[in-house]
Amino acid sequence: MPTLRIALAQVNPTVGDLTGNSGIVRSTARAAVDAGARLVVFPEMMLTGYPVEDLVFRQSFLAASRAAIERLAADLDAGGLGDTPVAVGYLDADGPPAVNAATDPSAGPRNALAVLHRGRVAARYFKHHLPNYGVFDENRYFVPGDTLVVVRIDGIDVGLTICEDMWQTGGPFVAARRAGVGLVLTVNGSPFELHKDDTRLALVRRRAAEAGATVAYLNMVGGQDELVFDGDSVIVTAAGEVLARSPQMAEHLMIHDLDLPLGLLPPPPSEPPAPRPATGEMGGDEMGIRRVHISDPHPALPGVPVHGGHAARLSDEAEVWQALVLGLRDYVRKNGFDKVAFGLSGGIDSSVVAAIAVDALGPADVIGVSMPSRNSSAHSREDAAEMAKRTGLELRVHEIQPMVDSFLATMSLSGLALENLQARVRGVILMSISNQEGPLVLTTGNKSELSVGYSTLYGDSVGGFNPLKDVPKTLVWKLARWRNDEALRTGEEPPIPENSISKPPSAELRPGQLDTDSLPDYDELDAILLSYVDGDKGRADLVAAGHDPELVDRVVRLVDLAEYKRRQSAPGTKISIKAFGRDRRLPITNRWRETGPPGV
Repeated sequence: MPTLRIALAQVNPTVGDLTGNSGIVRSTARAAVDAGARLVVFPEMMLTGYPVEDLVFRQSFLAASRAAIERLAADLDAGGLGDTPVAVGYLDADGPPAVNAATDPSAGPRNALAVLHRGRVAARYFKHHLPNYGVFDENRYFVPGDTLVVVRIDGIDVGLTICEDMWQTGGPFVAARRAGVGLVLTVNGSPFELHKDDTRLALVRRRAAEAGATVAYLNMVGGQDELVFDGDSVIVTAAGEVLARSPQMAEHLMIHDLDLPLGLLPPPPSEPPAPRPATGEMGGDEMGIRRVHISDPHPALPGVPVHGGHAARLSDEAEVWQALVLGLRDYVRKNGFDKVAFGLSGGIDSSVVAAIAVDALGPADVIGVSMPSRNSSAHSREDAAEMAKRTGLELRVHEIQPMVDSFLATMSLSGLALENLQARVRGVILMSISNQEGPLVLTTGNKSELSVGYSTLYGDSVGGFNPLKDVPKTLVWKLARWRNDEALRTGEEPPIPENSISKPPSAELRPGQLDTDSLPDYDELDAILLSYVDGDKGRADLVAAGHDPELVDRVVRLVDLAEYKRRQSAPGTKISIKAFGRDRRLPITNRWRETGPPGV
């Protein structure tokens, strides 16, 4: 069988940066061709970044993307790379966006994959399955394709697919078997969730068997607002063998020699699609097949075969930590910030945020602000100072009591109002530093606290980004211990003081205050939240699972009443199946309550 040297470019594009993303394609393609690659592949929507969301509705952006893909083809050819096919995801359109009932439903914006060759777009494939769940709204933006595109490269028939095409049964992979392809490319913008890598590998194996062909799965890497794309590209044979696998959370150029069968000579004719069913769904037997000839069989590659390697797998805590680091780094850098600032209390949450920020940006670009009041314990001040000493971040101390007393001289406040005042004074200090010097303010609340509204609006919730937004409190502790253990393993000083991990959590807004004064034990709380928030379970399900009914009622009520707070919270990196924001959209004004037996 002939050998196809393929290069899977696991790279980090930026939404809207057509010029910068084109530059990544050119430089990476050059490296791949210099290594002897005969086909170079880039991720879903590489040229525009992903997801572009409502930029789809701007005709100027659609036109710019279409022009940029043509220009990129010409630039690759002018740079001496034209003889090597380069597959690039981009935004295309064969009609205007669907903005009203009069719009033609069979044409519009397309999530597309182009094969660039000898200065032109030699082939275009339009994504068939459009996801419309979780963080995805692709039915809002795109029109599905109805034709599998098969390109013949070095005499080998290669089917083109995009992301969700792999996640659904039928469709392009069934059509690929019908077309007799030797290889299926699937380019992806698949966001990270814990354990999703295992799910993906099982799916790639299933689709490879379905197509009866080797599958090359390529995923992008990098942060985009709340989403992190984790890479983890893989090549799997029809028999399920993993030939090569790229690292997680890192840019990587995988180059691998694939022994693949030659396509039939001459190729069978292209097939038009069958009429689309009334449901709008189209199976693999109904899809059309369009064949495009790129190049004839190529002489055998000289030298020993090139193997893409098998990157080591990350543990659960390592996956999450690297996702949080990558998400924060890209949010900061891609949005033009140089530094971050946050309240460093010496508690577990702010300490973990500090460690993430130092790993993401380096200590010189991290400002921790200690803001003690008369209720702050001596150990909290000491723990904040110790954290700064261990990591090298800049520590600033601003005593808030004089400012709190100034408020109290003109206002009579007590109880919760007085506690919230302290948090809001701290928020004013952080935002003032941001306004004066320009760092991005990070907020440090975890998912458990956001779930039940255990935060102060315009106080500890202020900030432009929250690294722990999707991290339950119990996982925060696990991450802290993992990071310290990792430091010991590599011969470094653990960044997080042991006292910050082991002491009972407290907001320290009144004497002797503990989180357990207001909340259940975090092990119990997180178990309920996992089912109610992430799993959409109702009260009856929670009680049937063994949770105390009174505790369930209390937690559920807190979650429901805090929706207005969450709507105003900063974005943060998604690591779970259901993060607040894109994933979970509930009305603020809502009288439905999970009380009593079902149906009541």
